[in-house]
Amino acid sequence: MPEPKITYRSPWAWVPSLYLAEGLPYVVVMTVAVIMYKGLGISNTAIALYTSWLYLPWVIKPLWSPIVDILKTRRHWIWVMQLIIGGGLAGLALTLPAARVFQYSLALLWLVAFSSATQDIAIDGFYMLATTEKEQAFFVGIRNTFYRIATIFGQGLLVILAGFIQDHTGLPKLELHVMAKPGVALIQSIVPEVPVITPPGGDLRVVMHPERMEISPQPRGRAEVQALLASARSNNVYYGFYPLEQRVTAKTGWLAYLWNRMASKMESGLRTLIGSEVKAKSEVAGNLGLATLHLSKPPGKEVAVTLGSKVNIGFTTGDAKSFSVAEGTRLIFNDQNWNQPALAVIQLDPNLQGAAAAIIEVRSGNVPLAWSVSFGLLAGMFLLFGIYHRFRLPYPASDRPGAVASTGNFFGEFGQTFAAFFKKKQIGFLLLFLLFYRFAEAQLVKLVVPFLLDPREVGGLGLTTSQVGFAYGTVGIVALMCGGLLGGMVTARRGLKFWLWWMVLAIHLPDAVFVYLAYALPGNFWVINLCVAVEQFGYGFGFTGYMLYMIYIARGEHQTAHYAICTGFMALGMMLPGMFSGWLQEIIGYQHFFIWVLLATIPGFLVVKFIPLDPEFGRKTTRQVGAGELRPRMEAEEDPKA
Repeated sequence: MPEPKITYRSPWAWVPSLYLAEGLPYVVVMTVAVIMYKGLGISNTAIALYTSWLYLPWVIKPLWSPIVDILKTRRHWIWVMQLIIGGGLAGLALTLPAARVFQYSLALLWLVAFSSATQDIAIDGFYMLATTEKEQAFFVGIRNTFYRIATIFGQGLLVILAGFIQDHTGLPKLELHVMAKPGVALIQSIVPEVPVITPPGGDLRVVMHPERMEISPQPRGRAEVQALLASARSNNVYYGFYPLEQRVTAKTGWLAYLWNRMASKMESGLRTLIGSEVKAKSEVAGNLGLATLHLSKPPGKEVAVTLGSKVNIGFTTGDAKSFSVAEGTRLIFNDQNWNQPALAVIQLDPNLQGAAAAIIEVRSGNVPLAWSVSFGLLAGMFLLFGIYHRFRLPYPASDRPGAVASTGNFFGEFGQTFAAFFKKKQIGFLLLFLLFYRFAEAQLVKLVVPFLLDPREVGGLGLTTSQVGFAYGTVGIVALMCGGLLGGMVTARRGLKFWLWWMVLAIHLPDAVFVYLAYALPGNFWVINLCVAVEQFGYGFGFTGYMLYMIYIARGEHQTAHYAICTGFMALGMMLPGMFSGWLQEIIGYQHFFIWVLLATIPGFLVVKFIPLDPEFGRKTTRQVGAGELRPRMEAEEDPKA
C-alpha cells in the first residue's frame, strides 16, 4: 500500500537539509574547483578563464525558471537535481586520476553548475509554497545558518580533508638545506649529474643530490643567470618533466583560441609597460645553486613533485625570503623519465649581503587521490540528500505543475515581465551598479586562492592546501558572516542610504591587505589569517549594501522575477572580470595585480554616486525569499500628516 502524501511536515525536518544542499554545489563550483585545479598544476590563466564561465548557469538562471514552474512539481525538481549533482560529483571523483582530467572535470562541473542553479529555483519556490508566512519569518535565520554551514564545510572542512590526504600520501618528504656562504665556487654551466639508481626492490622515493647546498651570495650578470636558467628548463622540458597537456591546457578549444587572439594584442603592451620597471633595475641577478632529482624505481603512474620554502603554522623555517626556486617548482615523473635528471635551481636574492639559510621542502602528495576521496564523500552526501528529500519533503497542495494549455500565455507574460524590468527609471545607472560594484572583487576572488597556494618563489605565500582551507575557508567565512550580520543590523537602524558609502569603503579598501601580503610575504600564519579576515569582514559588510539595493531595484510588480534578473546581472558582473584576471596576473605578477585591483575599485565608487535611493529604504520590515535574499514586505505606515 503506497504511503499517503503528507501535505504538511515541520520545516525542521527539511529546511536545514535543503539549504545545506543548496550551498554545497555552489561553493564547490566557485571556490573548491579553483583550489583543486591549482593543486593539479593548471595555470592561473586557465583556472580564472574557465572557472569564470561556470558562473553562466547562475547568470541565465531566470531564462529557464519558467520551465521549473511548468513541468513537474518543485518537489520533483529538487530531489532529481540532487541525484544528478551527486552523479556529477561521483563522475568527477572517478575522472581525476585519469588522463585529460582538465577537460573531463570541466564538463562534469558544468553539469553540477546547471543542476545546482536549477535546484536553487526549485528550492526557493518550494520554500514559499510549503511554509506559512509565520514559518517563513521564523526560519529566515535557520536558512542562512545552514547555507553558511555549507560554505564552511565545502570551502573549509572539505579542503582541509583534501589537504590532509595530500600531506599523508605520496612519497616521503625531503628537505633541501640551503645556505648562502661567501667564497663558494660559482656554477659555470648546467651539467646534470648521472643519477645513481637504487636497485629494484626498494621503496619508491625521491632521490635528491645534494641534500645540503651552499651558494655564494656574490651577484652575477642578469644575462648569464638567465642563460643558465634557460639551460635547466630545456633539460626539464626535454625529459618530459613538464607534461604537454598542462602546458597547452589553456590553448585548446575555440573559446581559448578567440581569447588568445584577443589577449595577444594586449599582452605585448603590458609586458612592455611592466618591463620598463624591470629594465630600470640593476643588470645583476642573484646567484644560483643546482639540485638533481629522480625516483628510485619506475612509479607505475604519474608522480608530481613540488619544491617550495617550508612554511609551518606560525613561522617560516629560515630566511625564506632570500631564497627562491627559480626552476623546477613542479616536476612530473613517470615510467619514461623516472631515472632521468630533473633539475631544480635555487636562486638567491641579489640584495643578500652575508650568510643566510633556509629549508626547501620536496613534497609529492597524491593530489588526484586527495580530491577523488573528497568529491566521492560529497557525492555520497548528495545521493543521500536526494533519497531523503524524495521521501521526507511534504506535498503542499499549491505545488502543482503549470497547465500545458497556458504555456503560450505564460511565456508571453514572462516576456512582458522582462520588458518591464528594462523600462525602470534610470535603468542604465542601475545596470552599471549591478555590473561594476564588485568589478575589483570579481578579479580578486579568482586569484586569492592561487596566491595563497603559489610558492614564494613566484610571489605567492606558499601555504599548504589544509592551511588555505583553514584561513580562507574557515576564518574567512566566519569573518564574512560577521560582516554581513553587522551590515544587516546597522542598516535596519538607519537605512541603506545612510550606510551605503560606508559599505562601499568596506568592500573596497580592505583589498589593500593583499598588496601588503604580496610585498611583505609574511611567514607568520596568524598574520595571514588576520589579513584574510579583515578583507572578508569588509566584503561581508559591503556586500550587504549590494544585496539590499537589488531588492530596491526589484520593488513593485513582478518583484520576484525582477530580483532574479538582478541576480543574473550580479553573476555576469562576477563572470566577465574573472575571465581575464588570471591572464593579467600571469603577465604582471601578484604585486602589480593587487595594485591593479585597488585601481579597479574606482568604478565601484563612481556608480554609487549616480544611483537613486529612497532615504527610508532598509528600515521597513523584510522577509526572506531565497538563500541570502531579502524581499521588502510593503506594510502600511502611518502618515504623520493624516
